[in-house]
Amino acid sequence: MTTIRSFLVRPTKREGAIIHFDAIIRPLGPVECDQLIAQVLRLSDDIWKNNPYRQDEYQNVHGQTQSVVLIFCTGWPSMEITQFDIWSEFKSSAGDLIFDVLKSHYPPGGVILRAMFTKLPAGTEIPRHRDSHSSFEIAHRIHIPLVTNPDVEFIIGDEKVELKEKSAFEINNLMPHQVKNNGDTDRIHFIFDYAPPGN
Repeated sequence: MTTIRSFLVRPTKREGAIIHFDAIIRPLGPVECDQLIAQVLRLSDDIWKNNPYRQDEYQNVHGQTQSVVLIFCTGWPSMEITQFDIWSEFKSSAGDLIFDVLKSHYPPGGVILRAMFTKLPAGTEIPRHRDSHSSFEIAHRIHIPLVTNPDVEFIIGDEKVELKEKSAFEINNLMPHQVKNNGDTDRIHFIFDYAPPGN
C-alpha cells in the first residue's frame, strides 16, 4: 500500500441531515461499467477476505459484508489517503468510471477519499445506521450497483429506494439507512467518496 497524500481538512458543519441535495438519494444516470463488472466477478474469495478492516472496525454494521478496499482515508481533520496494492489492477477501469461520474456532476479538483467494492451476500443485512465519520460532512458518497437482484431492500430514512445495476447514485449517508439482501444471489456495489475542492 502507498500513502499518496496527507492534507488538512477544514471541518465544516452543515445544517440538517440533507447535505448536498434536497433528497435522500440523487440519481446520476447510467454508467459504462461492463469491464469493471467482469474484473470484479473474477476476484477470488481470498481477495474478498484479504482486508477485513471495515468488517472488524464496524462489526455491528458491516460484520456480514465483504470488501475489497482500493483507496481509504484515515484521520481527521488531518487526513492520510492510502492506495492499496490492488488499486493498480483497477486503476484503469475503476478510475475511468470515477472520472466519468465526476466530470458530469461535480466540480473538478477534489480528492477521492475512499473507493471500494462491497459485497452483501445472499441472506445477509446491513443494520440501520448513520455513517458518522466527520469526512462525510464534506464528501459525496457515490454508489454504483455492479451486481444486484430485485429482492435487495435498501431503505434510507423511511423510504425504500431502488438502486439499479450499471447506474450511479449519490446517497445521503448521514441519514439512517439499512440494506437487506433477501435474494439468493450476492449484491456487489462499487462505492467511492469524493471531497470537492474548497474544503
